[in-house]
Amino acid sequence: MIHSRFLISGLLPVLMSVSAPLAWGQSGASLLFREDFKEIPAATPVTEDHLVNEELELHLYGDAKNQLKKSNHPEIPNDPFYLWSGTCEGTWAMALSWKKGGIDLRNGGKIRFRSRQSGFHRLRMILELDAGNWVISEDEVGETPDWVVSEFEIGEMTWRELNIGRIVEGKPVANPDFSKVSKIGFTDLMAGGGTPASSRLDWVAVYKGD
Repeated sequence: MIHSRFLISGLLPVLMSVSAPLAWGQSGASLLFREDFKEIPAATPVTEDHLVNEELELHLYGDAKNQLKKSNHPEIPNDPFYLWSGTCEGTWAMALSWKKGGIDLRNGGKIRFRSRQSGFHRLRMILELDAGNWVISEDEVGETPDWVVSEFEIGEMTWRELNIGRIVEGKPVANPDFSKVSKIGFTDLMAGGGTPASSRLDWVAVYKGD
């Protein structure tokens, strides 16, 4: 069953059989914040200095958290400034928190992001809930031939527990409380393997529901 629609950069909308629910064209959600990473030279590890939005804080997790790279290739025209997991020798996760406080993602709250994965890597959403426990989405974005913009509507997704220390998924979670989400981020649950086996994240935007 196809659950997803992606907009490949420069092309018309296409449907792809990757599990990630979408809600294109709905007008109920309002933008809370967006993060594009600074257009400064590539560096490892990525740090809070690479964030454009001063209202956000960066959090890194996993054995390879200090190997997550803020990448860019000046020799490639229009190459974005993005996070890249290809240099990670173990599992990793990244998340953003909003300095204004918890985020209500009920009633149509959603996350849009631009990414590109290679090989078997599947980028998944992670959330820290108000009680301090983490969940990870069963929905994912897998390998794509180019950069794609994806949209996850939080209330329509299925979730599992996440051990944030080990970056390992757990049992399914029924009806998570999204009324006060503390952190919003991503992981692919895998070590990187260079260009042919990695995840890339260009930007992320968070929308509050009705």
